[in-house]
Amino acid sequence: MSDYQVTELGALDDWRAHYGGFVPDRSREGRRVVDHELPMQFIGMTANALVPGEQAGYWHTHASDEELYVFLAGEGQMGLDDDVVDVRAGSCIRVGQGVWRTWRCLPDSPTELRWLCIRADGGALPHLPDDATRDESRPSPW
Repeated sequence: MSDYQVTELGALDDWRAHYGGFVPDRSREGRRVVDHELPMQFIGMTANALVPGEQAGYWHTHASDEELYVFLAGEGQMGLDDDVVDVRAGSCIRVGQGVWRTWRCLPDSPTELRWLCIRADGGALPHLPDDATRDESRPSPW
């Protein structure tokens, strides 16, 4: 059997119906901890949605995790230490260790603010993957 698993996040408009978190007393609507559903080894990911005017309500930082926020819809802002950065569909924000972060969906956002947060904690990745093997003679499946 091949080593892969599949889960469906649903359409972006369905993300608000997700309910989850890392621990029960900090779970909320609009969050799904995907790595709790899939047997992830080296990376984690959450799928998130805030309604216009909603904010995280807390700041957080990581001592060893690096996070990548990939915004897919809506308009919002991220607090990053002493800075405020505007975000919208297409914004990608890398946040390193020790940086305080929080976020909100702007009150006049045309849609919910939806994003993926991808996090990892480990060694440096090479600029070019050095563990790949190519097979250009293998036919495409379609």
